[in-house]
Amino acid sequence: MNMRILLVASALACTGFAGLALADSAPSQPVPYHYGMPLHVNKVISMTEPTTQDCKVVTAEMRFIDNVGKQEDISYLKLSDACHYQN
Repeated sequence: MNMRILLVASALACTGFAGLALADSAPSQPVPYHYGMPLHVNKVISMTEPTTQDCKVVTAEMRFIDNVGKQEDISYLKLSDACHYQN
């Protein structure tokens, strides 16, 4: 009987730790970039932007690791990649 209680308690503890790990890595809303904002980028993880056939300004997002090791998300405005191929 004691072995069952130990197994159930350890299973619940593992489930709790897994939930904390998932909650910590949950995607957050990117912070909009403003001119002069310090970015302290150590490593860029990803850069995404919506695909479009037109040359226009789009909101892109960058996910990076800062100097402290914390993951940050920012959004910024840029010309779409379609502008490189249109005259």
